[in-house]
Amino acid sequence: MASGSSVHAAHRFRRGLFHRRLAIIFGLQLLAIVVACLMGFYNVAPMGAVLVLIVVVSALAWLAARRQWAPVSALAQAVSDWDEQAAGLDGWRPDQLSRRTDADVATLASSLYALANRIAGYNQRERNFTRDASHELRSPLTVIKMSADMLADDPSLGEFGQRSVQRIKRSTREMEALVEALLILARESDNGLTEEDFVVNDVIRHELPDVLEMLEGRPITLELEEPARFALHGSPRVFAVLCWQLIRNACQQCEGGTVVITVMPGVVTVTHRGEPPMPASANRHGFELAIAQRISERFQWPLELQTREGRRHVARIRFPESMPA
Repeated sequence: MASGSSVHAAHRFRRGLFHRRLAIIFGLQLLAIVVACLMGFYNVAPMGAVLVLIVVVSALAWLAARRQWAPVSALAQAVSDWDEQAAGLDGWRPDQLSRRTDADVATLASSLYALANRIAGYNQRERNFTRDASHELRSPLTVIKMSADMLADDPSLGEFGQRSVQRIKRSTREMEALVEALLILARESDNGLTEEDFVVNDVIRHELPDVLEMLEGRPITLELEEPARFALHGSPRVFAVLCWQLIRNACQQCEGGTVVITVMPGVVTVTHRGEPPMPASANRHGFELAIAQRISERFQWPLELQTREGRRHVARIRFPESMPA
């Protein structure tokens, strides 16, 4: 669209018009100065009048050049004042430009106008996607969870059926966390997320039951160590999703043992203790870690990954703007 508008502008407007006008302005200025100097040289006019004439001619040339530059300044101001949520740059459609506009300026204006419309369209599609996906993805997951709970309460269900139901519930909870993380990352900004002051320890404790439900049936235990307490200003849901992804990644790295969440001043670590992971799973960094890294980059919470002796993987999140709890 932008290239088509540029070609249209190039054919409709005269190219080099701005340069020709500047050449005429400075040519006339030079001619007037030469005439004034000759008048002073031959005593046709007093030297004071000659100097005044040169100053006046120079001022008129500057005003004329500034007027020629005015469309560029106006376009720069329009871009500076442009709202990304708006449909485009008002008044800068190619069909609204004067025929006296230079072709280069018209090409720039039409390209920026097309870009503004594309960005506005992208923002609209982003809002539609996050709104529709939030509803269309969560609704079937809720139905699956309710159905799994009903099956789990069925006394006629055998041991194999109970294990299958637990796997369904665990996978459903993991899918909910994944959907939540993807919806957060799908937003261009964190608009729509509730920001508040929250205590990190309280949010982690609130999420522990869901994590334990995810680990049900696996030989992995979960521990929370709290040598310190601190608070953050931001979205508690984003923080919970980030910790959730790191815990899932830690569980993927081991076949058994204990996953420990440690809260220290301005730092949260997730590590595995117990028997070393199997060699085949030693570097099984999955999709969860990629999501955690993108969330940490988005919200400027640095994420550090370490591998210690015995192939122990440690994930450490630092919060530069932490506050006392």
